[in-house]
Amino acid sequence: MTLAIFDLDNTLLRGDSDHSFGDFLISKGLVDPVQHKARNDYFYQQYKNGGLDMVAYTEFVVSALKGMSRAQREALHRDYMRDFIEPMMLPAAAALLAQHRERGDFCLIITATNRFITEPIAQRLGVDALIATDLEMMDDEFTGRIDGIPSFQAGKVQRLNDWLQAWNAQRSADTPALSLQDSVFYSDSFNDLPLLECATRAVAVDPDERLRAIAQSRGWPVISLRE
Repeated sequence: MTLAIFDLDNTLLRGDSDHSFGDFLISKGLVDPVQHKARNDYFYQQYKNGGLDMVAYTEFVVSALKGMSRAQREALHRDYMRDFIEPMMLPAAAALLAQHRERGDFCLIITATNRFITEPIAQRLGVDALIATDLEMMDDEFTGRIDGIPSFQAGKVQRLNDWLQAWNAQRSADTPALSLQDSVFYSDSFNDLPLLECATRAVAVDPDERLRAIAQSRGWPVISLRE
């Protein structure tokens, strides 16, 4: 069983679910439109430059959700899925996932975006598992802090290794073991270089300029899911 690993934003989706969530909050009138857009764009530029402050960004993203009940958060996310995520869905991404499933591969999304935003998206895409940045909760409400290690840059490698260790320790006798020694990782971003270098096969998907140059120099496949 091959471990097929996928980045989410700008890889399986035509856009960034984290950044678009800020636009969604603005559209709902839940945040100050000018200030929130400026901060949202600032953090997104940080990410593209490779220097995102995950602690500050997570607190920013979750700030509008503080004090909301679970029912309120779920209702909000349903609107977000309908209005912002569905238009980002890529038929070629669905076909790629289907190809891996038909081969019997294990499909895993690993993303720096938080679990609240990404879990329903992963369910919609029908993958076997999700590793995302987890959010701390207290009394069923978000505190605005990260729970554990964010799955960003080298943190993706650590989170994945921890997940693999737990999976292989808990799997049943008739369930195949999973390993990076038989893996493929699809990503658009040079931020994912640490994990791309660990995978058996690295595939650049509609890559940013830095990842495209790296992929070409190392002979990694470069594909598009948007054509």
